[in-house]
Amino acid sequence: MFRKILIANRGEIALRIIRTCKEMGISTVAVYSTADKESLHVRFADEAVCIGPPQSSESYLSIPKIMAAAEITAADAIHPGYGFLAENADFAEVCNEYGIKFIGPTPEMIRKMGDKVTAKETMIAAGVPVIPGSDGLVKDANAGKKIAKEIGYPVIIKATAGGGGKGMRIIWKDEEFEEQWASAQREAKASFGNDGIYVEKFIEEPRHIEFQVIGDQYGTVAHLSERDCSIQRRHQKLLEEAPSPFMTKALRKKMGDAAVKAGKYINYEGVGTIEFLVDKYRNFYFMEMNTRIQVEHPVTEEVIDHDLIKEQIKVAAGEKISGKNFEPQLYAMECRINAEDPNNDFRPSPGKIHSFHSSKGHGVRVDTHVYAGYTVPPYYDSMIAKLICKAQTREEVIKKMQRALDEFIVEGVKTTVPFHQKLLKDKNFQEGNFHTGFLSTFDYKDK
Repeated sequence: MFRKILIANRGEIALRIIRTCKEMGISTVAVYSTADKESLHVRFADEAVCIGPPQSSESYLSIPKIMAAAEITAADAIHPGYGFLAENADFAEVCNEYGIKFIGPTPEMIRKMGDKVTAKETMIAAGVPVIPGSDGLVKDANAGKKIAKEIGYPVIIKATAGGGGKGMRIIWKDEEFEEQWASAQREAKASFGNDGIYVEKFIEEPRHIEFQVIGDQYGTVAHLSERDCSIQRRHQKLLEEAPSPFMTKALRKKMGDAAVKAGKYINYEGVGTIEFLVDKYRNFYFMEMNTRIQVEHPVTEEVIDHDLIKEQIKVAAGEKISGKNFEPQLYAMECRINAEDPNNDFRPSPGKIHSFHSSKGHGVRVDTHVYAGYTVPPYYDSMIAKLICKAQTREEVIKKMQRALDEFIVEGVKTTVPFHQKLLKDKNFQEGNFHTGFLSTFDYKDK
């Protein structure tokens, strides 16, 4: 087992990893920018190293600075969390060169699954269902239009290096194609330095259902059940739950088997997520793989009663897994509490938190790095907390979450709490009648 782990991240996920390490008897090193010196992850780590100014490129994305921090503190492993360098194959490679264990998959796996076109080709070879579309990157708009006519409109064009909805456009007819293509390419180039685009059939009213998988260093892979992440705005998830209200036992078996097949085909090591789109007829298609721990991992932890960070560290240290697939035993839901103003197009709301009271009670969990007096910086993702509830039934989870949201008080910045309060009262949501486009018709603004 590792002696000391450096956490190459910030905020709630850094604190989350620190807590598990302490329970495992592992020393921790926090890294932080000058904007994060008052964050709780800095306060609770055994050691902390300032790695630069607020800009991510000069701190959390600086591989030389993070490796220097690992070297001076004699860390023998690095946990990347999610975001920043978590899916950066070059970073994983540098860790290997320095003899420091990267807690995650190998650089080769990250490269294979990080590029969406390569990932799709890999899944086709593995026998996992994929969305109809182009065979690899498309050279120009004319070639894209030809493919769109073959598979039928609507289509969606995506940046191969994409994420967070950037470089992605839905096209409904031929006349829109060239303008949308050029716009997606510009955005992809600016966001990722890669303007490669591919074309897929657009699945109307889909569910976004993902399977948590885990694989050890000896070729064993298992799934830990599914999460429904269909409540999203501009491809950014806002609420996740497990199990999916759309799931059946037969569908879980088929999707779970496909997720395990995908993991075994690439000999996956670590925790990861196979993401699927599921149409209204319960046909499912591989969308992408995230080769890291995800924001919504607590939902799975609550329904199978396992610490996924602990499992991740154990696998990285060379321990074997049982290979058992898990069925959800309870119902769980996570609301992302962001410092954003839902009444103003979810505009970020950085600033000082004057008062902070997080929810408590049976079956209620709050993962956060903030407190009264903390200043939310404007430089990073606006999520300040995750509110997670679990219960015996979905109806009970919704009622518990409604109560917990009523108790969740943040003064000084705007938050997404009012949005979640309205969402949980919506009849269609309560009945499980929603898809990825649900929020485009949901009226969440104050009158």
